[in-house]
Amino acid sequence: MKKTKTFSLILFIALIGGVMLAACATPTPETIIETVVVTEQVVVTEVVTEEIIVTEVVTEEIMVPSTTLVLDSEMFSPPAEQEFFINEILAPFEEETGISVNFSIVAGQDMFDRITVQQETDHVTTDVILAFNGRFPWYTEAGYVGSLSTADEMFADRTILPAFDATASVDGTRYFVPISADVYLTIANNQALDYLPAGADVDSLTYEQYVEWAVAVAEGEGEGKVCITGTPQKMFIYQFGTSALSYGLSPAGEGAPEFPDLNSAASAESWGNWAAIGAADGFVPTILSIDNCTDPLMREEAWLSVTHNARVGQVYASNETQFTVGPAPSGPSGVGTIAGAHGLGVVNGTANADGALKLIEYLTRPEVQVKMNKGTGGFVPVVAEAIDFLGDDPTDEIIRKALLVLTLGVPSYLPVADFQDWGAVKQLFDDVFVEVILDGDGTVDQAYLDAKQAELEALRK
Repeated sequence: MKKTKTFSLILFIALIGGVMLAACATPTPETIIETVVVTEQVVVTEVVTEEIIVTEVVTEEIMVPSTTLVLDSEMFSPPAEQEFFINEILAPFEEETGISVNFSIVAGQDMFDRITVQQETDHVTTDVILAFNGRFPWYTEAGYVGSLSTADEMFADRTILPAFDATASVDGTRYFVPISADVYLTIANNQALDYLPAGADVDSLTYEQYVEWAVAVAEGEGEGKVCITGTPQKMFIYQFGTSALSYGLSPAGEGAPEFPDLNSAASAESWGNWAAIGAADGFVPTILSIDNCTDPLMREEAWLSVTHNARVGQVYASNETQFTVGPAPSGPSGVGTIAGAHGLGVVNGTANADGALKLIEYLTRPEVQVKMNKGTGGFVPVVAEAIDFLGDDPTDEIIRKALLVLTLGVPSYLPVADFQDWGAVKQLFDDVFVEVILDGDGTVDQAYLDAKQAELEALRK
């Protein structure tokens, strides 16, 4: 019994000593590196040991490119256009590059507000924007999009038409690349050809001939057949602007008098043409309820119109044997046209700038330009070489004529950013149409135009 107690005491002392020695020893932990990529594209690196207690933690934030681009767009809002753009245009890009595109439709002001929040919070989630060219200055003046001048080599084999450089570039530096445009064309139901003035040709029509034609149709048919958009704040400002540019009005940004304008000599002469049609009851009887000339033309309620090329394309494609298409009529200064566009810009602060440039390069390839603009309604490619990829179907014919207007005409962009309320600007032109054209006596009241011009000037920023 005594021996047992002595042995137990010795064993206890030995155990205590071993624990103390272990406590004094310096451990050599094995280092394990864990790398975690989180959804915000931040890499977190942790240094830990095999032991339960973490001896050191190092966190590093790194912006890494994603395999998904976020593209916010004002364009292709109709469901059919969205479906084509996603399935027929973006899908091949994704297959070629391995970069997927998250495409969303966002209204103009909403998109600008979204990018503003991202820039102010330094949390950029949109990589590329597809914006209306009248709003390009919103982004360039705020510094929300990056310069594309370093990517000039990607355009070495293609020519971006210069019609939209006034807003796409600032002081020679490019910030936006237009990918789709629209102009104004003449479309006529072939029944109207019986009234075409002697010597006139739809492919080289003048505004004087257009007026004579419209009046002859009204007299011969017993009612007007000319279509404009009479619903307030729609397209009439552009239909009028197209004619005024033909009479010497300067394009926006090129010096007064410039579009939009109500009372200059060029505008007054153009108002006179429209007034002559109105005095002959040359507009369709339901003109004030029309917000788009497509349906009246397809129903044959209207026979003549100078309207948006995509709408012309839609009508023409419905029955190409029933309609004839030409450029917008000309005036003393040539073929004027309001020319809108949508273009791509790379958002400042994106981690995916390289992927964004790949998308821009892809969408400006001439063959892609033709496929995209044909498939989404007959818009106009903005790459000159695209004409070599056009075929002979109805939409190709519309695009070919539109390209002719865009390259040889007198185009003006829409200076939306210069005004407090573009809808209010549109309304002024609608007011003149009703007061002077529909309810007038065929003459133009210059004093009335001057008063309306004063209202226009008050809307400038």
